[in-house]
Amino acid sequence: MMKILRPALFLLALYVVSCSVSKQTVQTSGAKDAYSAYIVKYSGMAMEQMKQYGIPASITLAQGLLESDAGRSSLATKCNNHFGIKCHSDWTGRKMYHDDDERHECFRCYRSADESFRDHSLFLVNGARYKSLFKLSVTDYKGWAKGLKAAGYATSPTYATKLIEIIERYGLDRYDSKTGVRLKAGQLPHQPLLVNGQRCVRLREGETLKDIAREYSMQLRLLRRFNEVDRKFTPPAGTLIFLERKKARADSEHRSYVVKKGDSLWSISQQFGVRMGSLANRNHLGDDNPLTVGMTLILR
Repeated sequence: MMKILRPALFLLALYVVSCSVSKQTVQTSGAKDAYSAYIVKYSGMAMEQMKQYGIPASITLAQGLLESDAGRSSLATKCNNHFGIKCHSDWTGRKMYHDDDERHECFRCYRSADESFRDHSLFLVNGARYKSLFKLSVTDYKGWAKGLKAAGYATSPTYATKLIEIIERYGLDRYDSKTGVRLKAGQLPHQPLLVNGQRCVRLREGETLKDIAREYSMQLRLLRRFNEVDRKFTPPAGTLIFLERKKARADSEHRSYVVKKGDSLWSISQQFGVRMGSLANRNHLGDDNPLTVGMTLILR
């Protein structure tokens, strides 16, 4: 009887081991497929961020993969938050509470993944502690990974190593390009700002709109239209130059403005990111009612 049972038991054990290995292989394959699908889905978005802000696409993708578990985390599925960005005091949008470094922490919620990718870029370019990263080449993903860890983006001591491993395992550096942001020799990228919900940069001394258009691979004609200037006018240094069309009204924090000496309808328009025509119509400005010092303008 024992001689008959031993082969049967051996086959049964072999079957159990085989199923276990098969299951593990399927799980590993599933994780790999999720990562690959995420890269296919969001690589274009990451390259667009690189083009606009100078952040390596490989870094954006690796952070998204790591922070969102390839788009499968609850933050990503419920809130479109792919980068684990927390609320902070200036966040006014929708929120989600989730246990992370501490219990019940507040995280940002977005309407779309595109909004999450864009906010991630702005979070880096507007953060003083990340400023040194933008001196690195867009192809130096190792420097960026180590710099993010040093600047405190994540608390994990192996954060930089994990990012580099993901980039090299999936060849994400193929999405990086030296021409992502087109700069003159020795020129540092602008630090994009968000004014009235629209992207803009501050014009430096000696720069023209042509320099901004070149850096962001935009048509000069379109940049002039966004900023309501003609080809004969060069805005002064320090002026906000909008990379998107200005809005019809200011944000809720800026409801009115008292006109000061040296102001013009255009300079106020640039300051608050509001189109000149909208300002003029809202305040009934024209030949019979010109802009004057001390006048209170309604911005929204």
